[in-house]
Amino acid sequence: MTKQGPTARQRKLASELRRLREAAGLTPEQAAGLLGWSRPKLVKIETASQLPSVGDVDRILGAYGPAEPLRLALLKLARDVRRRGWWASYSDVLPGSYAELEHAASRIRTWQPQLVHGLLQTEDYARTLIRGHFPDLAAEEIDRRVQARMTRRAMLARENPPRLECVLAEEVLRRPVGGRDVMRAQLRALLFAIERPNVSLRVVPIEQGYYPSIGTGGLVLFEFDSLADLSVAYMETIAGGRYEENVTEVRACKVMFERVADAALDEKDSADFIRTIAEEM
Repeated sequence: MTKQGPTARQRKLASELRRLREAAGLTPEQAAGLLGWSRPKLVKIETASQLPSVGDVDRILGAYGPAEPLRLALLKLARDVRRRGWWASYSDVLPGSYAELEHAASRIRTWQPQLVHGLLQTEDYARTLIRGHFPDLAAEEIDRRVQARMTRRAMLARENPPRLECVLAEEVLRRPVGGRDVMRAQLRALLFAIERPNVSLRVVPIEQGYYPSIGTGGLVLFEFDSLADLSVAYMETIAGGRYEENVTEVRACKVMFERVADAALDEKDSADFIRTIAEEM
């Protein structure tokens, strides 16, 4: 069995504990001495190489002295790290960190220059993509990946769902992935999705010409209400996805997303545009 890496919660906890140490003006050696631990133990916790117990986290927070609301939030995060989500059942086909971020986020903003975002894909559209990405997979493996993607999609209809703000390039809507019938159904599914109050969809039309970030890959911003959860950016490249948690870099990603969104049609005009393309398909 493939060893799973640290979850999004564990990475976030590690990042916050490291930030608090630095804010307290302590080196790893000084902090480890204050805690009565070895330096390697502290470093492993701060790099998400070792999962700390709730008692370990409480001890660290006692030494660093954060404000009470943050202390309570981090202790809750330490308890939640061990909680298994629905995605654990699909760990063989679905990156747990991405699914966990998606599940926990209060707002997801995404720029998609090539494909419909996974949370908005129909089963046939998703199956076409998965079969194309993994041409050597057995039919049952493809089915399992499709099932995982459809399970992800259900989060938009749950109680207290995240807000999804999606900006798409017009090219995404006109490319007949799976054939015209499949794509027509996908476009109708997008029109159905935007009837939800928590889903926003806007389109950057081709006639816009140049737009910010042209020539780069897609971007997903995971944003949270919790004090202990800072925003995370996920960038799609030809070599695979990359997570960015550095505050400065995430802020730059947010600025770029907003610049792309400024080039898009508004929600009503975007819906009319999608409807027209569906009729032409």
